[in-house]
Amino acid sequence: MIHSDTIIFGILAAILGILFFLRQRGGVWDKVFTFVPIILLAYLIPSLMVSFGVIDASESNLWTIAKDYFLTAALVLLTLSIDLRGILGLGPKALIMFFTATLGIIIGGPIALWIVAQFEPSIIAGQGADAAWRGFATLAGSWIGGGANQTAMLEVYGYNIEQYGAMVAVDIVVANIWMAFLLYGAGMHERIDRWLGADASAIARLRDSMADYSAQVEKVPSANELIVLTGFTFGAVAFAHWSAGWLSYYFTSALGAEAVLASEFFWVVVMATTIGLAASFTKARELEGIGASKIGTVFIFLLVAVIGTKMDIFQLGDAPLFMAVGLIWMTIHSVLLLTVAKIVKAPFFFVAVGSKANVGGAASAPVVAGAFHPALAPVGVLLAVLGYALGTYGAILCAEMMRAVSGG
Repeated sequence: MIHSDTIIFGILAAILGILFFLRQRGGVWDKVFTFVPIILLAYLIPSLMVSFGVIDASESNLWTIAKDYFLTAALVLLTLSIDLRGILGLGPKALIMFFTATLGIIIGGPIALWIVAQFEPSIIAGQGADAAWRGFATLAGSWIGGGANQTAMLEVYGYNIEQYGAMVAVDIVVANIWMAFLLYGAGMHERIDRWLGADASAIARLRDSMADYSAQVEKVPSANELIVLTGFTFGAVAFAHWSAGWLSYYFTSALGAEAVLASEFFWVVVMATTIGLAASFTKARELEGIGASKIGTVFIFLLVAVIGTKMDIFQLGDAPLFMAVGLIWMTIHSVLLLTVAKIVKAPFFFVAVGSKANVGGAASAPVVAGAFHPALAPVGVLLAVLGYALGTYGAILCAEMMRAVSGG
């Protein structure tokens, strides 16, 4: 079993290199990657290596590096050439699907808990800090907002910290299984859109307009220009972290450590996105010509591979009752999303991004959006920030409904 972060990162990079080399070869590989999207393989292969004990990422620092460097840099680079007017022109269906995803998590929790309790009443038998509904409140916080909301729910409802690890396992495994389905769907979204009766022309126009801009300004970069791009990117990353530290400190003092606005990661995402958006209105947007979004896409794929190391499918057996609730919960969420999408004829892009803006937050929403096209990644970021804002309120509502189901 491989423990070294240096070796694990090298393996992940090699996997990506092999996948893209095969795609470049074309032929039969075009058919393979049509059936199984390359971004899904970039995610699944590392997760299978973890599951079968080839690599051990349990004490790895790669996720910290991926989140603090790759994700932050990707947010800056992918928003640098953004067409903000085009995003605003996507219409109301993006928000409809986002709020449907939120509603699916809020009502899915108590329904899933009630269903499992019909077969195994012990799931609602716990008292005080051991009550399962208190633990599932942390799951609701994570699946509507993110890690900051999850921590807030842990503080608000005081779940037994010794049992909290099981909830974290449910969070990671169930959310990542759902992400695998969404990445697969992204690879066949045109077929799904036909089934939904959806008009994805606005998304296609946004994708094409951003791709056209990239083509217009594209040129062969010099070493000087690449160093300028690197300096801009990681200078922005540094500023995002520096300002996030101050903002987190201020709001911790004003609102308490459990508040969403006290989360440093929340402010890193907001500041990196803001820097990219602001730069898109200046001459810095021309950095797209030397490959800003292409480098951002490289960071996204590295992020996907690292996220893959966080899922061990064999953890499904560690807490079977909790896992059962989580799987039913996510099923309710997905069925509601697809039902509403069918009714309003929303493109699958809005289904996938609306869901991951809730369930995955800023770490994975741009990944799923970028699976449709790298130029669309910022849409996921903007919706994920909205998820952070609603996470605590939605999780409290969900928790109180689960308390009622448990009779607590």
